[in-house]
Amino acid sequence: MGPVRLGILLFLFLAVHEAWAGMLKEEDDDTERLPSKCEVCKLLSTELQAELSRTGRSREVLELGQVLDTGKRKRHVPYSVSETRLEEALENLCERILDYSVHAERKGSLRYAKGQSQTMATLKGLVQKGVKVDLGIPLELWDEPSVEVTYLKKQCETMLEEFEDIVGDWYFHHQEQPLQNFLCEGHVLPAAETACLQETWTGKEITDGEEKTEGEEEQEEEEEGGDKMTKTGSHPKLDREDL
Repeated sequence: MGPVRLGILLFLFLAVHEAWAGMLKEEDDDTERLPSKCEVCKLLSTELQAELSRTGRSREVLELGQVLDTGKRKRHVPYSVSETRLEEALENLCERILDYSVHAERKGSLRYAKGQSQTMATLKGLVQKGVKVDLGIPLELWDEPSVEVTYLKKQCETMLEEFEDIVGDWYFHHQEQPLQNFLCEGHVLPAAETACLQETWTGKEITDGEEKTEGEEEQEEEEEGGDKMTKTGSHPKLDREDL
């Protein structure tokens, strides 16, 4: 192995080690690792509203009812305001929560997002370069839903069952309000537990009180990497729940 290749691998190793150490510190600051009720309601609302937005422009018209001997005709109902549309949106709603991953490098409810986390992407890159990474589970299980995400899905099902009538009331009578406001703030959560609803992802990470773009973070890592090439460290065993 040439000195350049060795240096690249060492730099990647140090980057992962720093990320791992940072996550351990974050665990100390936030010992509650299971999703909160606020986070569950936020994701449930996000998924349902997104699915309804996807089908909202349909011009399909449904024929409901039966032609009876009395001469009554079938009712024609636009699909966009039909109960059928709501039922289809609710079908497998909580299953879609399993598409989320834990992004441990993000704070609060932002740790739950679709797509691969930055840490997991780095670890997979190391594996592709031949570096041994130990998460305590086989490589083929790395992309399986984590304990946190599985818990999110179960709590989504429980919440949906409990507040199904409220969701229906919003759909038929209150769509001028965002579902998150009507359901989470209006019915599910006490006022003191709604903070996560205000958290939005801007594409910037907050480090030491200062916002930095991903490009700025990468540049800093490259600059720091030049000074750290000569350092060595033990191989960390990571916890998949922190990824």
